[in-house]
Amino acid sequence: MTAKYVIGIDLGTTNSVLAYAPLDAEKTDVKCLPIPQLVAPGMIESQSTLPSFLYLSTEAETASKQLDVPWMPAAEYVVGSFARSQGAEVPQRTIGAAKSWLCHSKVDRHQPILPWNAPKGIPKISPVTASRHYLEHLVAVWRQSFPDAPIAEQLVVLTVPASFDASARELTREAALLAGLPEKLVLLEEPQAALYSWLDYQGDRWRKSLKVGDTLLVVDVGGGTTDLTLIGVEEESGELQLKRLGVGNHLLVGGDNMDLTLAFYVAELFKQKGVNLDPWQSVSLWHKCRAAKETLLSADAPSTVPISVLGRGSKLIGGTVTVEVDREQVATMLADGFLPACNVTDKPARQRVSGFQEIGLPFESDTGITRHVASFLAAHGNDSGAVQPTHLLFNGGVFKSSALIDRLVSVLGSWFGQSDGPKVLDGLHDLDHAVARGAAHYGWAKQHGGMRIRGGTASSYYVGIESAGLAIPGAPRPLRALCVVPFGMEEGTESGVPSDEIGMIVGEPAHFRFFKSAVRKDDHPGDLLTSWEPEEIVETDSMEATLPKDEDIVDSYVPVTFQSHITELGMFELWCVNSQSGKRWKLEFSVRDDAD
Repeated sequence: MTAKYVIGIDLGTTNSVLAYAPLDAEKTDVKCLPIPQLVAPGMIESQSTLPSFLYLSTEAETASKQLDVPWMPAAEYVVGSFARSQGAEVPQRTIGAAKSWLCHSKVDRHQPILPWNAPKGIPKISPVTASRHYLEHLVAVWRQSFPDAPIAEQLVVLTVPASFDASARELTREAALLAGLPEKLVLLEEPQAALYSWLDYQGDRWRKSLKVGDTLLVVDVGGGTTDLTLIGVEEESGELQLKRLGVGNHLLVGGDNMDLTLAFYVAELFKQKGVNLDPWQSVSLWHKCRAAKETLLSADAPSTVPISVLGRGSKLIGGTVTVEVDREQVATMLADGFLPACNVTDKPARQRVSGFQEIGLPFESDTGITRHVASFLAAHGNDSGAVQPTHLLFNGGVFKSSALIDRLVSVLGSWFGQSDGPKVLDGLHDLDHAVARGAAHYGWAKQHGGMRIRGGTASSYYVGIESAGLAIPGAPRPLRALCVVPFGMEEGTESGVPSDEIGMIVGEPAHFRFFKSAVRKDDHPGDLLTSWEPEEIVETDSMEATLPKDEDIVDSYVPVTFQSHITELGMFELWCVNSQSGKRWKLEFSVRDDAD
């Protein structure tokens, strides 16, 4: 059956969105699908986003059927708006930020570990399963709305952070397939999706906004993460082309940090009225502050917003205590805390309070997003200095606030001697839905020959090669890094990796160490690195495989060379080829815990 629609899905850290467009239309006609969801026991409402939260219901709640939805009766969990509100009341049964766990290689993301640190007796599920359930909800809503267009037969574009490595992408794809999305679904980087949304809004007018040599910085600050991407404007055969030049690290700092900051501030206001609240433990206050922040940072916001809590003192039993939160104070506090003035040479602080830390999510110690931007531009610069962007595109709910946009533009302008800073591209007003809408536009453009952003892989990839030599007690042999995928390798292409033959273990479990670099853009397949700076190359998930023996070779080591393949869907495959027999082995990604 031929696909009727392109479907763009933003599987967000805090909210998920589904947009779609008919493929037979002459121009893109992107719409967002209203998402029915439980908002209270027995009450279902349609909203434009699906909060990426999951609540694990109790046995009594499941038996009562009050939390059932028509497309998922007797479910042992709820996703969406009600689940998010339960985070304030029953945090030990509520899961959030499952997406961030997908790229956390220090844990086994197939194991039931969420809710993280939940007490004994609370059921748990894996980050992959949580992501699957969010997508299953969207699939069910699509099925109800378009029963004659099964989602497995449509063109589906699912977005991921640009900083997701190959393993995190594979995990996302696994969750998607388990949820019923098509085998040929396409993964698209979120900052690119935001730019596609802008292109959809601009049409052919975008060529009047950008010219050859311009550099666009996409700053995407969502609820839990910050994603940075550089896109250049080039010319090919007389036509303007867009090319992704670089991506940043997966930074766990965003709107959630701002909510907690506001909660600390509000707790002090309550303290002045004799009500003591612990903002770390008062999840309810945290959620109220999130709602207040969204109101105060929105266009035409009121000058103040009230926040109330139930009084607990002897004179306040049954009553409430209310404080007023001032819009200008909040805007200044968040701007100073998260977009502080700094120099382009500044680096994010890497402070550690203790030598011992929980294995939870690796949240950023430094909340100064401007320092992270400075470090990113320096990393992708050259001997002349940091990259100087000419234009900015903002995405994420945080940038509904013009005050925060103005602050970031001002800081960047101060770095490069610009009185007014880089030019902000306008037209991306629907920040809550831009990524999903851009994904749908991309899918339509892919079918109709519209503008597409070139880029290929966002990192160079390497395998660790243990060097030969005499063994020394207690000292591992030196490790070298063999480049197998260059930065920017395009989808649908293959590359041989010229090198001496490498001995590969067969017939027993073999552990292959795997590395990536987002800044070494000049390495070529076959380059063998003997040393590197820690910030240049980072180790990512290992690849493990028990490869079948080659019947033509008796030894447990076989000499191989490598061939790399980036599929049309953007997935990375590494093939090991024996030059004598021609036998080929494909190394699959292992995302299991390799701490042992």
